[in-house]
Amino acid sequence: MMFRELNASGYEHNGIFYNAEFEEILSKVIICYRLMLSDNVTLRNDENSIRDILYINYLNRDAIRKSVGLQYYYFDREILEDSTAGRTDIRILNAYSFLETAAYYIIECKRLDTKNTKGSTGLNAKYIENGICRFASKTYSAHYKTNGMIGFVIESLNISENVISINMLLKTTFTKSNTTQELKYRELVAGFEFSYCSAHRIEKNNVVIYHLMLDFSKNIQ
Repeated sequence: MMFRELNASGYEHNGIFYNAEFEEILSKVIICYRLMLSDNVTLRNDENSIRDILYINYLNRDAIRKSVGLQYYYFDREILEDSTAGRTDIRILNAYSFLETAAYYIIECKRLDTKNTKGSTGLNAKYIENGICRFASKTYSAHYKTNGMIGFVIESLNISENVISINMLLKTTFTKSNTTQELKYRELVAGFEFSYCSAHRIEKNNVVIYHLMLDFSKNIQ
């Protein structure tokens, strides 16, 4: 379904529509991830470097954008938000962004590895502290009450077990995340096992965060 053909006017912050639109976008991100794997890209163990290759060579490349159906969205990176202290890893503009400048989606990127996965100082903790909690604290805006995170898996690990560790940390160490629903599997693309969504209370609203765990462990140089 092409969500550009739908009209959500009159339904401000319509959760069903915007969640569906964002899921459509994320499904295309997964396709780009699979292209990266098939291209056998070589990556440095650096969050911004991995993000930049995904962004420059895939999400912002016209031929790929057209082939996967992303040509009706605009992606940019490292954007300082106007109304918060947040600097977004990836910002996604849609048609409504031209009518309302705050109308965009955000994807925050973080690395994940096998070290101290259940502790308060490992990359899982940073994924929560510097990712999920920044949405919960409104450091990042959530105009559509829907945003996303990408976990760049840089070492071979059991992703499903790692998600269990992240959920444990949300319950025990990072209660400030205001989690109302822990990370649960959400199918976005057939055959892709590592997409999830969680929900977090921000003032009077529930904000949905989608999570993609992208395994680049065999691509890190």
